[in-house]
Amino acid sequence: MKEGTDPQFHKPVSAMSITNQINDQPLPAPANQADRAVGLDALRGLAILAMALSGLIPQGGLPNWMYHAQVPPPDHVFDPSIPGLTWVDLVFPFFLFSMGVSIPLALTRRIERGAGTPSITQHVIKRGLLLGFFAVYIQHIKPYTLSQSPKTQTWFIALLGLALLFPIYMRLPKTFSSSLRIAVRSIGWIAVVILLLLLKYPDSEHSSFWIGRRDIIIVVLANVSVSGALVWLFTRHAIEFRVLVMMGLIGLRLAHDSGGWVQHVWNWSPLPSMYTLYFHQYLLIVLPGTIIGDLLHKHMQEKPELSSRPKTWPTWQVAAITFICLGMTAGVCAGLQARWLPGTSYAAIAVSLATYLLWQRRVDRWSQCTHTIFGWGVAWLILGLLLESYEGGIKKDHPTLSYYFVTTGLGIFTLVALGTCISHFDSRRLWGLAIANGQNPLLAYAGISNLLAPLVALSGLGMLLANNPDTPWLGFVGACIKTLLLALIVAMLTRRRVIWRT
Repeated sequence: MKEGTDPQFHKPVSAMSITNQINDQPLPAPANQADRAVGLDALRGLAILAMALSGLIPQGGLPNWMYHAQVPPPDHVFDPSIPGLTWVDLVFPFFLFSMGVSIPLALTRRIERGAGTPSITQHVIKRGLLLGFFAVYIQHIKPYTLSQSPKTQTWFIALLGLALLFPIYMRLPKTFSSSLRIAVRSIGWIAVVILLLLLKYPDSEHSSFWIGRRDIIIVVLANVSVSGALVWLFTRHAIEFRVLVMMGLIGLRLAHDSGGWVQHVWNWSPLPSMYTLYFHQYLLIVLPGTIIGDLLHKHMQEKPELSSRPKTWPTWQVAAITFICLGMTAGVCAGLQARWLPGTSYAAIAVSLATYLLWQRRVDRWSQCTHTIFGWGVAWLILGLLLESYEGGIKKDHPTLSYYFVTTGLGIFTLVALGTCISHFDSRRLWGLAIANGQNPLLAYAGISNLLAPLVALSGLGMLLANNPDTPWLGFVGACIKTLLLALIVAMLTRRRVIWRT
């Protein structure tokens, strides 16, 4: 799945001073600060911002590893036969993995507050429907969907479309009465329906609203958010059954082209644009995430005196763990993209197993938790590397089994690195932008096309960062500046508790 690309984003002014001001403001804390996995927020935020950056990078002129492996420069024509793994290919699975980790953390709180299975099931389905609507609506209001050459009117329509989502998705103040909440939500729904009925598109076959016009990334998220949460709900006391579900998915995937009832199940869809069993293959990333979420929740439930944090560890040890985890992620990506297959696999397996065995020497509870989490990462990575040569090598599009498991392992390593580093150095402020964006992912995602692009176009800053094919790396710097601007805006809104939720 290729992340959407909207060209011509532009430059903020005094970004560093704005960053300092935003980082000085406190992050919105949950009711119980111990319930918040800050490393998870940071990972989710980095995934969202990397998704934005990957869509802003100028085409052509940069190395292959700066783009999706199957859409190489200079022509960027999709070629499903090209194997490889770039940092851009990690963005989507990292976000899926983060979703999986968050499922036990969110739903367990509901269970602890007394919610039963029917209530939680209703909540999960409602959330999936809201995400499904978001997928259709956001695609209908993107500037480059409305017009191939957006003008001033197009930019304002895009901003209006974004603004109308606030009454629907924004977390309303607790001081609002029930009737006021219903009124606000109703106004939002009526407004977006009217807008969708009025908008026209340059598509000759579908010039008005069409449910097939949807954001495929959000459609996949909507599907697996429901199926992943329901699988967790009914297997939360038995991880082995969750693994059996994964094995069943693999069986369906392998047999769907062989005819028979499996093919019928695989191909059945009441609404192909919004649901196919194909989308649920990504549970092979989400469900391992739920296992990590269970481990994190169990650790956060322990008494503080029993749950030693890594800030008591020697700094060199924290630095070593962080370096190994991030180095493994970068090294595996580089090796698989360059097709250094035997060396990459041997080195990755040796380093990960050695780190896992050496880590056992620490006996505090935090070490035991992160050691177990790291062990799951090692297991998924090795499985993915064993499958690498199957299906013609690792690929994001169309995703191979190796892709699911390798990216899951690398996602776990990155989560361990972020969680350990942030906890040891108490560096929430340093990671403030990533954390704030990770706490507000829907708004950050919508802001890529419907906030950042219109603002910089209408402000006249576009010409300052116009892409020059002769200086592609300057174009990349410009893309980084644009991504920073988005991060600053979303962080500022998050710190003012303007947060979207489904």
